[in-house]
Amino acid sequence: MVGLKPPEVPPTAAMKFVSAGMAGCVADLCTFPLDTAKVRLQIQGEVRIPRTVSSVEYRGVLGTLSTMVRTEGARSLYSGLAAGLQRQMSFASIRIGLYDSVKQLYTPKGADNTGMATRLLAGCTTGAVAVACAQPTDVVKVRFQASGALPDSARRYSGTVDAYRTIAREEGVRGLWRGTLPNIARNAIINCGELVTYDLLKDALLRAQLMTGEHGAGGRGRVPSLSLQPPTPSSFLPLDNVPCHFVAAFGAGFCATVVASPVDVVKTRYMNSSPGQYRNALSCLLALLMQDGLAGLYKGFVPSFLRLGSWNVVMFVSYEQLQRAMALARPALA
Repeated sequence: MVGLKPPEVPPTAAMKFVSAGMAGCVADLCTFPLDTAKVRLQIQGEVRIPRTVSSVEYRGVLGTLSTMVRTEGARSLYSGLAAGLQRQMSFASIRIGLYDSVKQLYTPKGADNTGMATRLLAGCTTGAVAVACAQPTDVVKVRFQASGALPDSARRYSGTVDAYRTIAREEGVRGLWRGTLPNIARNAIINCGELVTYDLLKDALLRAQLMTGEHGAGGRGRVPSLSLQPPTPSSFLPLDNVPCHFVAAFGAGFCATVVASPVDVVKTRYMNSSPGQYRNALSCLLALLMQDGLAGLYKGFVPSFLRLGSWNVVMFVSYEQLQRAMALARPALA
């Protein structure tokens, strides 16, 4: 795999912002069916949905996907995609594209490097702000993904715009921000798990030169900064390439899934609930624990990992390449 080399001038904050949104959309297009399967498995067996003989049962990732295609058609795999892309253009742009800028803001002046606490704080900040801005798109996306199993007559919304309008009319504007607190908790955790883990794994791979097979002293150079910003040519190593980004992103996706899965299950159920079904996110959590026990917190873990792991791989590889491409194209456009 061959990637773009770093430009002479690093990308600006605006380039990172746009690149992150575009990379998030590319990743969503590639992994959206896995996200839909995750949502179906997470809400399966919910108290308000009675288990009857005629109920559709989902078993495993492939079983869920095949059942959806057989009973609802292939288009059901991308139900809610429009809201998902709207979400990424605002959500990924903020939480990933602004991460470096916020991290620099929190870094003390004159510091040689950025500490772990600063990185975690930056990840929590951008994750929380992104949720506050993009929550309505997430609510609509989850409801479309969950309602695909219902007959046409029982579906609540005819389209994305109708969903925004209907939720605001029937549940108030607050309905569009349903589940904001658990979503902030989830995405603060995921943001830290993804971005900080990606930085650390990438740095470890660069220092050990594992991606080139050169483990001796020969060929060692200056290791690039942990920042997601592409390194300058003087600090660039040949192993800071697509394979390195691939491995680091996959590891980041696994760590993020492990720590965020419990919050993700509660968020999905609470956002998909009917008005009055749960008093708050805590009551949703208690109902889940009483019904399914601790194992319920990891419902849909396999599709969550497959989706988040593959999403991270596509997103980070695309993000690194897009921002480099924009920075390389800037002199030609000037």
